[in-house]
Amino acid sequence: MKTGYWRAFPRDRDSVNAVSEMPPAAPTFVPRRRIAHLDMDAFYASVELLRYPDLRDLPVVIGGSQRSQLSDDAAPETLATYAGRGVVTTCNYAARAFGIHSAMPLMRARTLCPDAVRLPLDFDEYKRNSRLFKAAVREVAPLLEDRGIDEVYLDLTAVPGSDRAVAQALKDAVKNATGLTCSVAVAPNKLLAKIGSELDKPDGLTLLTTDDLPERIWPLPAKRINGIGPKASEKLAKLNIHTIGELAAESRDFLIQRFGNNYGQWLHEAAHGRDERPVITESEPISRSRETTFDEDTRDWHTIAGVLVKLIKDCADDLRKRGYVGKTIGVKVRYNNFQILTRDQTLADFTADALVIRQAAFACLKRVPLQRPIRLIGVRVGNLQRADALSESPKNRAGRGVSGDLFD
Repeated sequence: MKTGYWRAFPRDRDSVNAVSEMPPAAPTFVPRRRIAHLDMDAFYASVELLRYPDLRDLPVVIGGSQRSQLSDDAAPETLATYAGRGVVTTCNYAARAFGIHSAMPLMRARTLCPDAVRLPLDFDEYKRNSRLFKAAVREVAPLLEDRGIDEVYLDLTAVPGSDRAVAQALKDAVKNATGLTCSVAVAPNKLLAKIGSELDKPDGLTLLTTDDLPERIWPLPAKRINGIGPKASEKLAKLNIHTIGELAAESRDFLIQRFGNNYGQWLHEAAHGRDERPVITESEPISRSRETTFDEDTRDWHTIAGVLVKLIKDCADDLRKRGYVGKTIGVKVRYNNFQILTRDQTLADFTADALVIRQAAFACLKRVPLQRPIRLIGVRVGNLQRADALSESPKNRAGRGVSGDLFD
């Protein structure tokens, strides 16, 4: 025992003195973490207003049809002339002032503002502008996490310049590349940056630190935290917790008892503005999906099944084209009262085969009550893996356990 003890220390006096006279090690410098969230302002509507600048100050609604379905000389129409079953994909801020919002039925939007101009969707143009703004942003801050067509997270920790200067450089880069405005927030983490980018929209530049929690974050509704959805908000409201500050005032144990260990702990950390998630510059997709809205609400099995078959084929084709296979198959329906219901099933093996996906999807559909007419149906393939990363080829897996067609 003694031999091992002394072996860990210098044996002679000179060595001992040398060790004691060594200067203390310099402290390791850890740079302050700086995370930005950049969110394009009313992206689809703003892209359309580049095409129709005369509409900039008018309420504008996007949705109901796609530009490819219309003739090139088709003029914009007001909602007063609309009589379809589409929904609002997005709208500009002038339309939002009338209470119009995304996912609202266009007929309801027509009631709120019949003079609003309705424009068709042009996904090709939105994707082109998305590529442009992200390329411009990468010139300022290369560490970018893509969060969809109109928003990104950026790690600014190693980017020279003050928070305000870098945020303004990002906004200028986007404006120069696309002619569009965006809102940028810089904060110590992704959670606060995400909240911050909504605080001063449109064309906002927001700087947040943890010192800003009491004044700027805690008065906000709890649902402003990304990760607190409608069900959690409803449960919090029943506990008389409405704001982020009221959530922060509750103890960790209280939240764990009512929301479970993982979610309860996360609620406690989030309410105090704590978030250690890194900016992920490369990530694999989690799922692929397809959905469509029926021209008329229906309970007819053949109509529903026929549309589902086509969606499954499109989804399977997309998986194969991108080189992915999935294991969890799900079906989503929206009833005519806008209630959404989902059912899913996890397979034993990964697949991108349409017949295998169809078998699981129809098994899920059988668990969907058809007491009410259905407005929308969709299919989702989740738990994705790259096909070439699996030890067994998806081709060898496809069709296992399948007998016969499901819808002739």
